[in-house]
This record gives sequence, structure tokens and C-alpha cells, in this order.
Amino acid sequence: MITPQEVYLDKFNPASVLPYNLRRADFQLAMQDVYDYFYDVNLHLRGRDLSRMEDMLRPAILSGTLSDMLTESVAKHSRSLRVNAYFNGHPDLVPDGRFPDNKIKSGDEGVEVKTTRKAGGAVDTHGGRNQWMCVFVYETDNVTQPVDDRAPLKFTEVYLGKVSADDFRRNERGDLGTRTSTLDRDGIAKLRENWVYLDKPLVTRDSRRGLRAVE
Repeated sequence: MITPQEVYLDKFNPASVLPYNLRRADFQLAMQDVYDYFYDVNLHLRGRDLSRMEDMLRPAILSGTLSDMLTESVAKHSRSLRVNAYFNGHPDLVPDGRFPDNKIKSGDEGVEVKTTRKAGGAVDTHGGRNQWMCVFVYETDNVTQPVDDRAPLKFTEVYLGKVSADDFRRNERGDLGTRTSTLDRDGIAKLRENWVYLDKPLVTRDSRRGLRAVE
């Protein structure tokens, strides 16, 4: 049975710093938009004995789809941010009216949106930049049997941090790989410090105590 998912208001951080007039409600509504869309589509797919979207799409394509959906939804609900109209431009969300036609190839104002399955928000990017980075962490159930008993896609963590190019480390991928960058230890700590939404304990590394869970 396909079941709906919901965003829990008590999982938001009332102390998180939100730039560009963002509100916690903007994140709530954006995530709920995704939940509702997946519920409607999967209800139709399973009604015809077809695979759910979470099972049909490869992980990289699912992450890209979620990033696009969340970018559009945050822009729809936000008071000040709009989708960057430049194809594949940076960042994904720009302040309304800051750039001509809200279009910029590479700007230093706005919010970059990323999604990942990696707990803690360590996500690959195409290069280190000075930016506000928003990372949505999600999980999917692709193993429960029968398929109709699988839990729907769920966002477990949302982070929004102001990071700099110096907070990234470069990942070498060999001659055939695509070079990427990931936040280093200090950068990840900076991102996690301003968590927006947590639906599970956050695991961090304390140099003196090893791994520990932070409620």
C-alpha cells in the first residue's frame, strides 16, 4: 500500500540562521511538495503494477530530480529567492532582481541546493566556492518485500551553511573520472552547525571521544 509522507514541524531548529528572508515554512512546504508528488505518482504507478519512482530511477538521477524539485519549490514559496534562469548556472537560487533576468552563470549571491543519501550532508560538488549551501539528506527503502510495504522517500536532515572555497577538498578521480570537491572536516562542521531539520540523531566526530550522536 502506498502511504503518504509528512514533514514534522517539531524536527525544525528554531535557532537556525536563514538568509535571504527564508522561513522554516519555506523548507516545510518544499519538502511536502516533493512528498505529495511522489505519493500521487507512485499511487498511479503501483495501480498499474509498475515500479515506484524510488525503485525505477538510478540514485544519481533521483538525486538530480530531487534537487531540481526542491529548488523550484523553495523558489515558489520564498519571499526573496528565485530559480537561477541560467542553464546549469551557480547558485541554484538567486535573490530576486539582483542579476539581469535572474540569470547568472556564476554568482556569489544566493543559495546552492544539493541532495544526498549520505548522512551528515557530505555531498560532492563540481568545485569549491564561497556560497550558502543547502543540503537535503534523504533515504529510500529499496529492500522491503513485498514492494508495496516499502516506506516512502523521506528527508532526514537539512543543512544550510555559509561556506568558503577554502572549506573544500579536491577529490582526484584518475584520468577517466570527473574531478569533484567535497567539504573538508571544518567545512562539514560549519555546515552542520546551522542545521535546519533533523528527523534522526546527527552523528558527528569528536576528536577526543570518537563518534557520537547529537540529538
